[in-house]
Order: sequence, then C-alpha cells, then structure tokens
Amino acid sequence: MRILLDEFLPKELKSALSGHPVRTVQEMEWSSVKNGELLLRATEHFDVFVTADQNLRFQQNLSALPIAVAVLIAKSNRIDALRPLIPELLASLAAIPACTLIQIGR
Repeated sequence: MRILLDEFLPKELKSALSGHPVRTVQEMEWSSVKNGELLLRATEHFDVFVTADQNLRFQQNLSALPIAVAVLIAKSNRIDALRPLIPELLASLAAIPACTLIQIGR
C-alpha cells in the first residue's frame, strides 16, 4: 500500500511502517492544503491516508474518494503515544479497501 502521512503525525512514524512506500504531506509539498483538496491530491498517488484527525469523517465524504483513511486514536500525536498502534495499523493495511475509514486505537 502506498501511504500518505498527515502533516500532524510525527515523521518517525514513516520508518515504523516498513514494507510500504510512505511519504509525508511535507515531502509532497502539500503542507497547509485543506483536507478536501489534500484527499483529492492523495487519490492520484496513494492508497491510504493516515491521520490523527478524528473529525475528518464528519468533514469529508470519504465514500466518494478512491482512497482509504486510517485514523489513529491516541492520547497525543507523539510517536511514543502512537507506537502501540503500529502493529494494528500494519495488520489493517493488508486488507483495507478503498473508500473506507478505519479507526485504530482506544
């Protein structure tokens, strides 16, 4: 799966998702792009968008986009808080279909 990490996630998460090509919003030079536009751009290059934004599903019509979204739910978006979620995220990436939102954590 080709993965795009949201700009508010730590860059260290990228190396934890070994086995998948991962880019950050910053690497794509899409920082400060609003979520709707960001998701449209992401559909051309990625299979999964990983974020910590729990409101995204209420703000966007995700079923209309050919990209899956994985929302990480933790006490913070620091790598120490997200690290326990990585095994579940990796397992989910193997079978997450397009146009789907999954929540990982809590």
